[in-house]
Amino acid sequence: METYIAALDQGTTTSRAILFNSRGEIVSKAQYPFRQIFPQPGWVEHDPMEIWATTVRALSEAVDAAHIDPKAIAGVGITNQRETAILWDRRTGQPVYNAIVWQCRRTAEICDRLKADGLGETVTEKTGLLIDAYFSGTKLKWIMDNIPGVRQRAERGELCAGTVDSWLIWNLTGGKAHVTDYSNASRTMLFDIQRLCWDEHICRTLDIPMEMLPQVRDSSAVYGTVNLQGVEVPIAGIAGDQQAALFGQMCVEPGSVKNTYGTGCFLLMNSGEKPIASKNNLLTTIAWKIGDKVNYALEGSIFVGGSVVQWLRDGLGIIRSSSEVEALAASVPDTGGVYFVPALTGLAAPHWDQYARGAISGISRGTTAAHIARAALEGIAYQTLDIVGAMQRDAGVSLVELKVDGGAARNDLLMQFQADLLATKVIRPRVTETTALGAAYLAGLAVGYWESVGEIRKQWQAEHIFEPAADRTQIAKAVAGWEDAVRRVLREKND
Repeated sequence: METYIAALDQGTTTSRAILFNSRGEIVSKAQYPFRQIFPQPGWVEHDPMEIWATTVRALSEAVDAAHIDPKAIAGVGITNQRETAILWDRRTGQPVYNAIVWQCRRTAEICDRLKADGLGETVTEKTGLLIDAYFSGTKLKWIMDNIPGVRQRAERGELCAGTVDSWLIWNLTGGKAHVTDYSNASRTMLFDIQRLCWDEHICRTLDIPMEMLPQVRDSSAVYGTVNLQGVEVPIAGIAGDQQAALFGQMCVEPGSVKNTYGTGCFLLMNSGEKPIASKNNLLTTIAWKIGDKVNYALEGSIFVGGSVVQWLRDGLGIIRSSSEVEALAASVPDTGGVYFVPALTGLAAPHWDQYARGAISGISRGTTAAHIARAALEGIAYQTLDIVGAMQRDAGVSLVELKVDGGAARNDLLMQFQADLLATKVIRPRVTETTALGAAYLAGLAVGYWESVGEIRKQWQAEHIFEPAADRTQIAKAVAGWEDAVRRVLREKND
């Protein structure tokens, strides 16, 4: 009987389940969207019960669509939106509040106070991160400080805290496992990435009881089982979505780089077994831990990537579906001098200005919806260029190639412009579901479905390689225009 690995890819807008065979090919998949909740400007929430319900539904449907016996599922891997934070009752499993999403900016003032108190250097030295509302730690603090009775319940040991992977595994195992992996732990702003433990000083500073935090486990290990239609199937792999994509792209050698073009964009470089301390406002993070080996990564985060296309659809109304944006943008030869800095929820790396807001500049009487659509796509590529520059300065190496994945990586116009900007080849893989694939690989290694990383590497294939073709003088002029547009939206530099 042929067997398969299931991957649960719980993202910012959809919960997905994908079944892979031993050749790393997709056998079936299912996905369900869930509500995006915006209580106030800059606030973003999800209902944890909707996350759970859509995940279970997607998994069941993917298994049914493959027309297989659940006994053929050798293991389940989980990958997830990372910094999103959830608190729930240890006894009943009920969330005490909605999940506060990684995009949410409500804790910006808490972060400002922490910086003013001089905690910035300690946080960066221990966690590899910068103090920012992006990360989970201040979100947990906000829930305990603002929802009546929650802090008292937490101090009595009645609550569990975690990122989305912990929430899913708790539910999948019927409350038997409260765990996370090193990649997700490293995104909380509470975890010492060199000592590999929750940091008592930072937790105490944020008034976070350490007893409610999950046990941290390897990224490839058996954490428990899920009852899948009467069959106990091992849950055997966890990685935050961007680290999972790095693994799925087989960026397992130091210096290899990938960019995921999803709701946000996330550029990661494998830095090997030693962390690189950034001097250019990038993040140092754990890529994965397998056995006794920890791999680190250098990361640049972009808050608004593909979600700018959603805004063109839902906010501006110039397209009816996201798939229309490429044709609209391609209907003009360039942006006509228009620049779109999509700082709709602030600017992340390398600027880290949480108060910056988006701007469209260079508009004239001749500007059309097509010019704005093209400028929105190019804004994604320009942000990636900024991070690549910072990464090259930190690592002391030049970018040889960029592997790409995520929904917007299927946009040929964007990928070609990205290659032109970077002056390097951009490689799109045959299997673009690399986030789910990475989670499947980690789970498969833990249960012996695949014997080694070497075996897996042979499966990776390129689907399309975009070679740089633009005139470098024109590119230099365009980049100068982008840099000017960014300067105009940076709040801290303009105050």
